[in-house]
Parts: sequence; C-alpha cells; structure tokens
Amino acid sequence: MLGIPLLGPCLVATENSKTEKVKQRAGSLVRAKRVWVWNQFFVPEEMNTTNYHIGRLKSDLDHGNNSFEYKLLGFGAGSIFTIDNRTGDIYAKQKLDREEQSLYTLRAQVIDITTGRAVEPESEFVIRVSDINDNEPKFLDEPYEAIVPEMSPEGSFVIQVTASDADDPTSGNNARLLYSLLQGQAYFSVEPTTGVIRISSTMDRELQDEYWVIIQAKDMIGQPGALSGTTSVLIKLSDINDNKPLFKESLYRLTVSELAPVGTSVGKIVAYDNDIGNNAEMDYSLEEDDSQTFDIITNDETQEGIVILKKKVDFERQSNYGIRAKVRNRHVDEELMIYHAEASTTFIKVQVEDEDEPPVFLLPFYIFEIFEENLRESFVGIVSATDPDHIKSPIRYSISRSKVFSIHDNGTITATDPLDREVTAWYNLTIIATETYNIQQISSVPVYVQVLNINDHAPEFSQYYETYVCENADYGQVIQTISAVDRDESVEYHHFYFNLSVENSNDSSFAVTDNQDNTAVILTNRAGFSLQEEPVFYVTILIADNGIPPLTSTNTLTIHVCDCDDQGRVEICSTKEAGLSMGFRIEVIISILVCIMVMFGFIFLMLALKQRRKQTLFPEKNDYFGENIFRYDDEGGGEEDTDAFDIVELRSSTRMRERKTRKTTTSEIRSLYRQSLQVGPDSAIFRKFILEKLEEANTDPCAPPFDSLQTYAFEGTGSLASSLSSLGSTFTDQDESFDYLNELGPRFKRLACMFGSAARLNN
Repeated sequence: MLGIPLLGPCLVATENSKTEKVKQRAGSLVRAKRVWVWNQFFVPEEMNTTNYHIGRLKSDLDHGNNSFEYKLLGFGAGSIFTIDNRTGDIYAKQKLDREEQSLYTLRAQVIDITTGRAVEPESEFVIRVSDINDNEPKFLDEPYEAIVPEMSPEGSFVIQVTASDADDPTSGNNARLLYSLLQGQAYFSVEPTTGVIRISSTMDRELQDEYWVIIQAKDMIGQPGALSGTTSVLIKLSDINDNKPLFKESLYRLTVSELAPVGTSVGKIVAYDNDIGNNAEMDYSLEEDDSQTFDIITNDETQEGIVILKKKVDFERQSNYGIRAKVRNRHVDEELMIYHAEASTTFIKVQVEDEDEPPVFLLPFYIFEIFEENLRESFVGIVSATDPDHIKSPIRYSISRSKVFSIHDNGTITATDPLDREVTAWYNLTIIATETYNIQQISSVPVYVQVLNINDHAPEFSQYYETYVCENADYGQVIQTISAVDRDESVEYHHFYFNLSVENSNDSSFAVTDNQDNTAVILTNRAGFSLQEEPVFYVTILIADNGIPPLTSTNTLTIHVCDCDDQGRVEICSTKEAGLSMGFRIEVIISILVCIMVMFGFIFLMLALKQRRKQTLFPEKNDYFGENIFRYDDEGGGEEDTDAFDIVELRSSTRMRERKTRKTTTSEIRSLYRQSLQVGPDSAIFRKFILEKLEEANTDPCAPPFDSLQTYAFEGTGSLASSLSSLGSTFTDQDESFDYLNELGPRFKRLACMFGSAARLNN
C-alpha cells in the first residue's frame, strides 16, 4: 500500500513504509508478502471545514478499475471519520479538539467486489490530531495566600505560583509559559520561568500589614499572538517584636484610702505596643519606691499595669508617695534586642486620703497574771488605745461577755470576784475600745488572764481503798499501797509526805512507810488479828505537800479483818461482805428512787385520767337541762341541725323521714323510739352492730342517754325526732309530762327522775 498524505510528516512515514516494504521482500523466506502497510495520518484540531480530507488508503493491487471496495472500522468510523469506498480517501466529518482526544486508532480492509473476498488482511492505523495554540494558561491552585515576616530582607522567598497550559508541550512553544508581575512591583518580584515570588524591598507591618500582587502567565514565551492568564496573590506580613511598649502619659495621679487593706487596687497605668500577639505582652515594674509600699502586676488580658497596696498606709505618717514605673516586652528575641535597648518609664504620684479610723491598741494582745483567792476589785492589768486621727477622740472601754472582770474608763481591768485556779486557770477576754465622738469607730483586742496558783488545797487519797488484813497475818506484812493527789499546781513537782496521826502512832496495829515517791505502804505492826474481837480498824493517815505554806490533810483508811487460808486468800470476811451488800453508792440509790417515783407518778396520772372520764356528764337537778344539752360538745346530726343536736337518721335506701314538731304524747315518743331502732342499712351486719351498741349504752350507768348516738357510723339525711334542742321547741317544760321516760328502760330512769323532779318543783 502506498499512502498519499497531505502533510509533511506523512511523507516521512511513507518513506519509512517503503523501506519496510523492501525489508519485507528481503525476508520473504520467513513471512508472507504484504501488499500494503498502513501509516499514521495527521489532522489539525479546530478545523472549521466539514469533510476535511485527511489522506488516502490504496493497495498496490488496485489498478483503478474500481474492482476493490475500501472499508473503515473502529471507534469514530462513520461518525467522525468517513472513507470513499472506491478511492480510499479518508475525511474528517467534524471539528476535532486535541485536548479532548489526541489520536484515534482505526482499522481498514480492502475487499474484491467480484469475489467478495478480502484482498488485504484487516490492519490498524492511527490518525493523530495535531495541536494549535488554542488554550490560555490557567492557575489551578487559586486562591494564593502567603505569609512572610515583616522587615524580611530583599530576595526572601514568598511563594511560587504555577500555571498550566492544556496545549501540547511538544508542539512548538504552545505550552511554554513566561511569568510577569502586573501589580506589586514596588515590593515584590517574580522569576519569569519558575513563578517564584520574592521580596524586592523591606516592609513594615505597622505601616501596612497585607499586599495584593497580580501575576500574569503567557504561553509561546510571550511572543506575539500568545495567550495569557492572571492570578492574584494575597501576601500578609506577620509581626515581629520590632516595637517596644511606650507610655503615652508621663504622669499618673492615683489616690488610696488609709483604711484600704493590703492587696487593694490603687489604680491602673497603660502602655501601648504597636506589635500584636505575644510580641505585645509586657511586664510592668516599679522603681524609686524606697518604702516598698506599693507593687504592680500586669493584667494579661488588657495588658494594663495594676498598682496594688503592698503595705498599709497611714495619712498621719505619710500623705503622698512618688514612684516610677517602667515597662518591657515579655518575649524578645536576641536579634531584636536592638529595638528594646531602653525601657519606657512614667511617674506615679499616690495621694493618701484621710479617713476616720478606729482606735488602735498599743499592743496586738495582752497577757496578765493574778493570784487565785484574790480580793474583790483586785487589779489585773491596764490596756490602752488611742485615736490615730488628728481629732484624738477620747476612748471608752468595755468587756465583751464577762461577769468576772470589769474595766474602768482608763483601761484598768479588775477582778470583780475571787478566782479559783482549780476551776478556771485561764480567762480569754475581749476588750472593746470605742471613740466617744464617733461610736461607730470601734476596735477590739484579746486579753489573756492567767490565774496563778496558791497552795489552798491539801493533798488527799488518790482513790477509795478497800483494804483487808488476814487473821493470820505476820508482823511487818504489807497490806496496802496508797498514793495521794493535789488539785493545786506545783511550780516544780508535787511531793507528799505520809505519817500516822498522833493518836495512832503510840499504839497502833499498823505502820506507814513513806516510799519517798509520793506513795506509801501500810504494814502490820503485830502478828495475828481476830475477826470476832476487832473486825474493823480505822487508821488515820496524815498527808502533807511541799507547797508554800505546806498543807496537811487527815485521811482515814478502813481495814477489814478477814479469815484467810494458808496462802493468804480471803475466805470469810463477814463484816466486809455485809458492809458491801449494804454499801450501795448514794448515786445508785437516788437513781432507783427517781425511777420509782416516775413510775408511781405515771400510774397516778393514768388513774386520774380514767377517773375523770367516769365522772357524770349530767348537771345538778336544779339546773336547766335543755341548756346543758345545747352546751354538750359533741357532733350534731348534720347540716340540717343548725340550732343544737338532731337525732341522726341512719342511711336508708327506701325512704326519708320528715321533720316534725315536738309533741307531748307518750305514744308519739315511743313510736319515734321504735322507728329509730328500725332505720338504717339493710345489712344484717350493721343491724347487729347497732343493737350491740344500744345494749352497751343501756348497761353503762356512766353514759348519758344521747351519748350512744355518736357510736353510729352512718349519718342520715334527716330525723323524725327533729332537733333535740329545747330552743327550737314551741312547748315549755311545764307543758310536758316526762313520766313516759320511765317506760323506756333503765337507761332513761335517771333522766325521768331529773325532769320529773324539776316539773314538780315548778308546779
């Protein structure tokens, strides 16, 4: 096959095909002879003409007699590319874009029309789309933003921008780009081939903190007809600590009250730093403050200097202070120290304000001493307070919550009563000083009074001793070890001396030996004792202390004689046992008696309450009975009874009883009585319950006749008997006869007696 291309590169391809054809002939011994060889074709992109002729396919066997048919197969065949079946000419039906697809692989076949067989085997060939400069450069990584420290030197790297061209980089200069700077030439520059942006001059963030730079990229190395694209780059300057903080005020005037406590904020001072972030953090300090009265701290949020009171001030001593403050940055790099060689300073003048101060005691606390058993109004000590203000108000003293001591107007403390160290050894007092001119100004001071000891208590036995001696005791046998205690306080230590009294020392069955360690032993002064003849011995022992003056006490030691076995164990000690059996302590006896009295009192109270309940509820016969019924404090028959008490009708499901006026006939009363027993719930259980309660009321002589009404559990809606109150009756007691009450049973006999007697007296 000989292809007839239209472009120059196709000619080269054709020559290559001829060479290949020769090689094929030379190697015909090993492979079949091929009549044609396909070559690649080229078509320019973006061609506006339709049916653009690309080239021709032709077989060497085709002699132009139109006996061959050419077919085109593969992607794009028929839709993008067509072929002339008779001539083999290939055409492009539409405009092609190399950036979308740069080559197409197709297959061609030649068929003999007469035989219908393929003359040549099916083979592939390539159609390449050649590039033209139809795409401008584009910056794909937009937006661009860079941060560079302020005051950076010239040539410092900022950022690199890169553009991309969709054209074929192998096709001439279509994709070769050149970068240039359209905006920002005063401070920045860009490398033409790499797109690297660099600093061309130093910049100060405090003057301008960000810059916009516009970069242009052109293809075809910037030649005429080249396409271009642009992008914007935001360059921000980061802060460095190249500015020191400065005070804008050279003098600050502050005031503080002389009553202000330590730590009070006196005022604020402010320094300004053009830097930001950590570079603007600062520390304040004070100079020329010899009194060390003030201090300054930094508020980390506002970067203000807060002057605080380090020591209390006194207007009367010093009314104003002058101090100097300076400020420095907290974080400064070594290479930036040239900007911070000298710190900024300012002067602070503090004026102390005079206040009405409370009295001031000369001492923070007082300690006084006084001997116990003192006389009344004995001197204890003197406290003193003064008014620190210029007015010098007189001071009045008082003691808070103390009945043992008093204080005079001059601050003298005296003891109102004798003191006892053994009761209270220390007294904690609070002395209050009040200004006479301004009673609101008060102050207090603690006063500690120690009561000193005098030897006013004689020593005594340290405990109660239960001592016994055996009948067969030997001479010189130790039967008891005793010790003593003294409630007095000794300056060094207590020392006690033990001796027998004069009465016992001449003729005594026992002896006392002082151990010189505040203890002594009791020894037998003879051998053998008799339980029958002398069952108990009372030995008087004298105990003396080492106080000034020394005091002596007389103590009696009771020794019981007991019958012991050979080993000295007690077997019989009758006198002692009898004494012990009867020797309950007085506290135990008192406790038992109190318990017994409480029990009897409780029993008497219960009996009294029970007796009170059983008292009759009826008044005297001469009293008006109707009035007493009205006063009876019990629940009435319901809301319908507004005058006094109604006989309550039990709940009934069949009928309700109507109110009727009171009548004098006995038969009517009897009828009402029978009806009251019949009404109520239909249940037999409730009927039985009502009958039991009625029987209980009839047999109880202490209950009033109407008291049985309150035992019913059902409240009726009305009563045939109407109200029991005499106030609502139209008849008087003189008009009625109460003899019918005798027929109602024993329960109403007392009532019949009372009303019958009252009627006879009235008649």
